[in-house]
Amino acid sequence: MRTWLVLAALVALSTGCVSKGKFEAKTLEAEQLAKGLNDEKGAREAAEAKVKALEAERDALTARLTTAESRLSAGAAERRGLEEQNAQLKALNDELARNTKQLAQAKAELEKKSSEYENLAQSLKQEISEGKIQLSELKGKMTVQLKDKILFASGSARVGKEGEEALAKIADALKTVQGKIIRVEGHTDDVPTSGAQFASNWELSLARAMAVVHSLQNAGVDPMTLSAAGYGQYQPIAANDSPENRSLNRRIEIVLAPK
Repeated sequence: MRTWLVLAALVALSTGCVSKGKFEAKTLEAEQLAKGLNDEKGAREAAEAKVKALEAERDALTARLTTAESRLSAGAAERRGLEEQNAQLKALNDELARNTKQLAQAKAELEKKSSEYENLAQSLKQEISEGKIQLSELKGKMTVQLKDKILFASGSARVGKEGEEALAKIADALKTVQGKIIRVEGHTDDVPTSGAQFASNWELSLARAMAVVHSLQNAGVDPMTLSAAGYGQYQPIAANDSPENRSLNRRIEIVLAPK
C-alpha cells in the first residue's frame, strides 16, 4: 500500500501536477494513511482473534453449564429417591414400633397368671422345684402335668401314697376354682401293655385318668367340674426313642379350661 502511494506521488511530481512541498505533504499523508490502515488491520485481526477466544470460552462455559445442570438434575432425582427411601424407612420403623408394642402387650397378657395358678404354684412349690410336677398356663388354660411314676407303679392304675399326697395339695387349690372345667388326661408311651388287666394303652391311660379323678373327688373337688380322658400313646410330647423320652410321654395332665 505504501509503495503504491509513493509511486502515485512520483507520477504527480513528474507530470508537474504538484509542487515539491505538496508532494512531501501528500507522501506523509499517504504514509500516515497506510499506517492507519495497517493499525486498523491489526486491530481487526486482534479483535477477530479475541472474538474466537471468547466464542471458545463461551462454548466451554456452555458445556460446563450443561454438565452442571445434568449433575444438578441427577442430584435432585437422587435426593428425591433418598427422601422417598427415608420416608419408607420411617414408615417401617413406625410399624415395627407399633408391632413391638402390640407383641409386648400380647406377651404380657399371655404371661399373666390367674389366681388358681398362683395358688397351685405355691401349694406345689416343692414338687415343682424337684421336677415332679410341671405347671403352665396359656390363654386362660392351665395345665398341671405329673409324671406317672409319682402317681403309679409300673403297669398299675392305682394311685400310690406319694401320688395321693401330691393330688391332695392340688385338690386344695382346685376347690376354689370357679367357672372352669377340670379334665384329667392320661397318656402313655408306645410300649404295648403286658398282662390281662389292660388290653392296650387306651385302657391303661383312661384307667389312670379315672383314678386321679376319684382321688380329686375324694379330696373335696366338686365332681360336677371333673372329667376324664385317655389318649393312650397317641399324643406324645417327645419321640419314643429312648427310656428318658418314654418317661416324658407317660404322664397325667390336669387341664383347667373355661366352661
